[in-house]
Amino acid sequence: MRRLVITGMGAICALGHDAPSTWKAMAEGRSGIGPIHHILPGQLRNGGIAAEVNDFDPANYFDESRLNQLDPVSQYALVAAREAIRQSGLTFEGERAARTAVVVGTGVGGETTRDDQYEKLYGEHAGRFHPLGIIRMMMNAPASQISMVHGITGPAFALASACSSSNHAFAQAAMMIRAGLVDAAVVGGTEACITLGTLRAWEAMRVLAPDTCRPFSSGRRGIVLGEGAGMFVLETLEQAQARGANILAELTGTGMSSDAGDIAAPSELGAATAIANALRDAEMSPSEVDYVNAHGTGTIANDSTETRAIHRVFGEHARALAISSTKPMHGHALGAAGALEMIAVIGALRDGIVPPTLGYLGPDPACDLDYVPNEARQMPVHAAISNSFAFGGLNAVVAVRRMP
Repeated sequence: MRRLVITGMGAICALGHDAPSTWKAMAEGRSGIGPIHHILPGQLRNGGIAAEVNDFDPANYFDESRLNQLDPVSQYALVAAREAIRQSGLTFEGERAARTAVVVGTGVGGETTRDDQYEKLYGEHAGRFHPLGIIRMMMNAPASQISMVHGITGPAFALASACSSSNHAFAQAAMMIRAGLVDAAVVGGTEACITLGTLRAWEAMRVLAPDTCRPFSSGRRGIVLGEGAGMFVLETLEQAQARGANILAELTGTGMSSDAGDIAAPSELGAATAIANALRDAEMSPSEVDYVNAHGTGTIANDSTETRAIHRVFGEHARALAISSTKPMHGHALGAAGALEMIAVIGALRDGIVPPTLGYLGPDPACDLDYVPNEARQMPVHAAISNSFAFGGLNAVVAVRRMP
């Protein structure tokens, strides 16, 4: 089987506009959650907090002719992809352009454009829609824009499985490379969901926290939305070594499952099956795993269910695991969540620092494992998994290992 390695990563989120600053904030336990700047006070019932991308001027990254085509969901993807490709040193001339894929996960796509245009259409009775509205809103826009900017002519497409979108993108890219269809992929996730319409819809589900996100903690009250993108260059070990690339980590396996149960309530068995499938695909025993980047949304149901799933798969080793959720720092970025969390996993592998679970007030009897509360921990991390469990019962887990 072809071995797969990550040779480039890029990020933009509430913690920073690149991967190094994002990881530095994670390792230091700094939160990007705060008041929402572009929504008026009183428009939201839950206090109006999120993990926004702040101080971002797209004109510094894109010329006017291209910017007119780009919803923020594509802007973020392009910024992160540019960084990842630059770090990898991969170029796309000749056959390599056709032997590279682009796979991008997103939960809601061009929501900013959709929200703005619908407000004009229904609220202001505008006579016409933005002429580029469709190409800004469509779910595949980020993948298409990346392929066009970088001249990548291999398979390029979007994946939408709510909060598991990024990890499903990793799985799809890995399968294509292993099958020999391509030799590399630009892969990750992007989301720009901090809009009034999206937030009001989440409010209606009564899962938004009014103060902050507190995964696995007593007193947790729900999720806090975030936005941004994480993008990576995934390629064969053989190709990476042949061109002298700096290898960040080895992607050893992926696991997927479907609960086939409730549309919103998580399943212990479904989550455990995805974790076990990832370990099996990676040919990794549970005892080899040092760190779990948990889905850890901060809801009562998710965190207790994920804890039981970890117990089910890891047995006694579950109590030796360092487990953390980084969502109290970058927010729950829906389709981009797994991609931003991969920044944390690679940082833990490379620097021996496990980022903390912020906002932890004390143990909950239903969550009885080591969640690295409030402060980062220095420890060697040789292997890790990253969990994503989505509405619709769609689960995807990625396993990675530190390269010697």
